[in-house]
Amino acid sequence: MRLLEITRNRGRKEIRLHLLAGVILACMLLACAAEAQTLAPANGLEGSWVGVLGGQLHLIVTIKKSGDGGFQGTLNSVDQHAILAMSSITLQGDSVRFEVPRVGGVYEGRLNKSEDAIAGSWTQAGIMAQPLDLKRTAKPEEAPAAVAAPPAHTPKPLIAEFNAVPSIRPQVFKADGKWHLVYELHIANMHRWDYRFTHIDVVGGDAAQKTLASFSGSDLDGMFAHPGNSKAEKISKLVPGEFGIVYFWVNFDQLEDVPAIIAHRISVRIGDYPDELTVVTPAIAVDRDPVAVIASPLVGDNFVAANGPSNSSAHRVTVIPVNGHAYAAQRFAIDWVELYPDGKTYRGDALDNKNYRIYGHEIRSVADGTVTRIKDGIPQNVPNAKEMAVPITLETLGGNHVIVDIGGGRYAFYAHMQPGSVRVKVGDKVTAGQVLGLVGNTGNSSEPHLHFHICNLSSEIACEGLPYALSSYELLGQGDNWKPSDPHPAAVKQQLEIPTEDEIVSFLESAN
Repeated sequence: MRLLEITRNRGRKEIRLHLLAGVILACMLLACAAEAQTLAPANGLEGSWVGVLGGQLHLIVTIKKSGDGGFQGTLNSVDQHAILAMSSITLQGDSVRFEVPRVGGVYEGRLNKSEDAIAGSWTQAGIMAQPLDLKRTAKPEEAPAAVAAPPAHTPKPLIAEFNAVPSIRPQVFKADGKWHLVYELHIANMHRWDYRFTHIDVVGGDAAQKTLASFSGSDLDGMFAHPGNSKAEKISKLVPGEFGIVYFWVNFDQLEDVPAIIAHRISVRIGDYPDELTVVTPAIAVDRDPVAVIASPLVGDNFVAANGPSNSSAHRVTVIPVNGHAYAAQRFAIDWVELYPDGKTYRGDALDNKNYRIYGHEIRSVADGTVTRIKDGIPQNVPNAKEMAVPITLETLGGNHVIVDIGGGRYAFYAHMQPGSVRVKVGDKVTAGQVLGLVGNTGNSSEPHLHFHICNLSSEIACEGLPYALSSYELLGQGDNWKPSDPHPAAVKQQLEIPTEDEIVSFLESAN
């Protein structure tokens, strides 16, 4: 990036300014304001200095003593809203020199005897030197605020200054009879104004940019999250410097409708500027390879896919940073519970794990593979107790668990097993249908259930969740109020799909 780049036209001696990305052409009368002030007492280089480069670019240079006896400072390019670190600041006799590494700039000048002005020049790589005189401000601590104060209304933006990065390469999978892409955009507002995102279209990544899905209004607001800011409104708005996550779930009727690459057409209102700005983000590739086909992890009937795949389930919107990277390991996770005829998961005393229908069920490997991690010995929780049996950490949140490498860069995670029930050890080769342990209530668990997901690394949570397809299951119904004892339509056999949130299914046959 360059602060200033000059081209000259021999006939007219024209000067053209190429400012940093996001320049707002708001010329401020900095030089005039500085001259009107009473000069501050001389203090060597320490203090704030102001100047105008190329007749248009207003600068504030702030220099302070550093801990090692030298100098440290910043250069504030006011019109560009950029504050850049300075280095190699020296004062030798009356000779002043400093560098601005980020833009490859060097300033050299001479300090006058009264120490209130520096006459010098600014040089950048590949650009001829330009005169730049600096004057000391009367009140250094007030100068930046006074000069850089924003105008009453947002001027016309030249570009939209946000960064939108996909969390993963989305992979096509099938559920509820349709094909889907599920992924997130991580968006950061890098501007000084509020950004209100009004429309986001998912488009084909080719030149035609066919619209595949369109989100706006309350739908878009519901897709937006503000990590770390529990007080933020549930709207598609980012304040300056804020980071957000947009959760996408895009549906297609046929596999042939899913393109090989996609992009995003994003419209945004900046501050109170009345018109929208629209940009199209760089294209990203879609993974069209078949997902892993697995057997069921349980055998029985009336299982509920609690917190199962949907764009709003608790698993879907959980993003956890581990070692400096934010992961969505539970993107397609399911908490399997089992219903009694009355629609409840337990009978009798709700505080006794043994009274839950799924408790003690055998957990079966969904595919052939190799055991990569196990955990055992964590005591069980009292169902729905205020405190867990052990403090919840990254090591204990899965309770007693098993991870199996099922090939193709995929790892199956089975969590919350009974203590002492794990039947395998690290390095064991397992086959589809082999019993790994028993359903319990350990770790971050409120009642007996099997938490199951597949991700791309051998970790409970430091990995990216991947879609998969069950070879077959029977779909019985869906919803919180569904009861096995009520009359229902005949079960529908589903093949090569993943159950979605709150679907009730039966796995009547073992994989073996």
